[in-house]
Amino acid sequence: MSFALVLAGAAAVPATAQSGFPFDRDLVLDARPMRGSKRLPVLAVSPDGQAQIDLWCKRGKGQAVIAGDTITIVVGDLNDEPCTAERAQADEDMIAVLSQATSWSLRDDVVTLNGAKPLRFRAATN
Repeated sequence: MSFALVLAGAAAVPATAQSGFPFDRDLVLDARPMRGSKRLPVLAVSPDGQAQIDLWCKRGKGQAVIAGDTITIVVGDLNDEPCTAERAQADEDMIAVLSQATSWSLRDDVVTLNGAKPLRFRAATN
């Protein structure tokens, strides 16, 4: 399944947030794992804006600026891990979409990042 299909299936959530951003929680992309892997992208943001970004192959740090319902994510240097061309392309697509996020919303345990394409993340319950 291509990353574009995952994005096409992500529905936008209304822009009003129910509460504050869920800092210090693992936010797991609301998608199916790619063929041959159980891994899903995870985003975790600390209250000081430090972001841990784990994609299908790449992992590393970034910075998030959150003010009200606006968000800016700056993806830092990510380490490459061996993976398929399909997963590597999905990582590049995800980096682009994360970098274009301009607002966020929270409904139940689902965080939606809005920008060029919406991304839905579910707060991990473990």
